[in-house]
Amino acid sequence: MIRQIRGVVPVVHTPFLADDSMDYASLEREMQWALSLPIDGFCTGMVSELQRLTADERNQLHQWLGEFDRGDRCFVASVGAESATAAVQFATAAVNNGADAVMAIPPNSVPLNADELEEYFAAIVEAIPVPLIVQDASGYVGAEIPLSVSCQLFEKYGSERIMFKPEANPLGSKLSALRDATRGQVAIFEGSGGISLMDSYSRGIAGTIPGMEFLEQVICVWEALENGDVDAAYRAWFPLCALVSLQLQAGLDGFSAVEKYIMQRKGLFSTDRRRQPYEWEMDKETCLELERLLRFL
Repeated sequence: MIRQIRGVVPVVHTPFLADDSMDYASLEREMQWALSLPIDGFCTGMVSELQRLTADERNQLHQWLGEFDRGDRCFVASVGAESATAAVQFATAAVNNGADAVMAIPPNSVPLNADELEEYFAAIVEAIPVPLIVQDASGYVGAEIPLSVSCQLFEKYGSERIMFKPEANPLGSKLSALRDATRGQVAIFEGSGGISLMDSYSRGIAGTIPGMEFLEQVICVWEALENGDVDAAYRAWFPLCALVSLQLQAGLDGFSAVEKYIMQRKGLFSTDRRRQPYEWEMDKETCLELERLLRFL
């Protein structure tokens, strides 16, 4: 039985071998390392490169993750797809593989109206017995989910079945609007890589969903905040903020490139390979700046 779905719930990065197949040995090292830290769970998400996996690969990844001994920590599987039918299939498979909750972005290829968005998310909720985290990833991809849709889902299914990960800009005010509209009763997660963690925490988030690459630093910030030591939290947050700002220059490509670089640098991944297509590569000067910033962690 999981103890909670809150706190620090990092996104698993998908390692690849030189032949572009998923690398189980590296994934195992990643998970053993992450689970040795005081995290509250783990999940898959945008920076797991799920959109570049086949359906079979996504289900395989979730099967592998569900098999790791995580104790009472949660496993959240990202199941968003280009149709409700596909999302429901991913969600059902993930729950069968041990997921304690699922997370979903809306379809990106065709913008849905409010009614269609509600029907999409409702189809997922009603197909599974576990909570759904509604993810608005419009800060990176797709269109913003209207606040009215989030409120309707909350009113229909309640805080036991619906949670939120808002990433529409401006994040702070959008997060507060969602909190207020749901009367502070729903769990909201921030997912900005940590760059908005301080502001988001003061607005009442239940947890943070960062990548794995700077996980120890995110934990330092979160634990200081939970202990009420705001000054210590800011001291830990400043270098994290600088590192994430370097990633943000290239959006999702920037996040995934730095993440893979760091995971290989830690000795967890055998390669820093990303699944094509992508637009941005780290040049020599970006690597040098990254290494300079890493000294402050």
